[in-house]
Amino acid sequence: MKSLLIIGGLLGFCIGLLFSWAEQGSGPACLWHACLAAYVTAVLMRWWGAAWRKGLEESLHERQFISEQVRLSSLSKASKS
Repeated sequence: MKSLLIIGGLLGFCIGLLFSWAEQGSGPACLWHACLAAYVTAVLMRWWGAAWRKGLEESLHERQFISEQVRLSSLSKASKS
């Protein structure tokens, strides 16, 4: 999760700096825009990472549930024979 924050912050800083520099902003304004973009992008990456992790955990639990159901059904079929 920390790596997503760092990646988001660096990505946002670079994007904010480049866009502000492309608008020919002053040095302090470019730095301000870059810092603001870094913060926003890091928060978005954190949210996306949490949603991604939650989806992976749900998928894992679903896979475990299915494998248990298959195992139990095969055991019940074996006991009936």
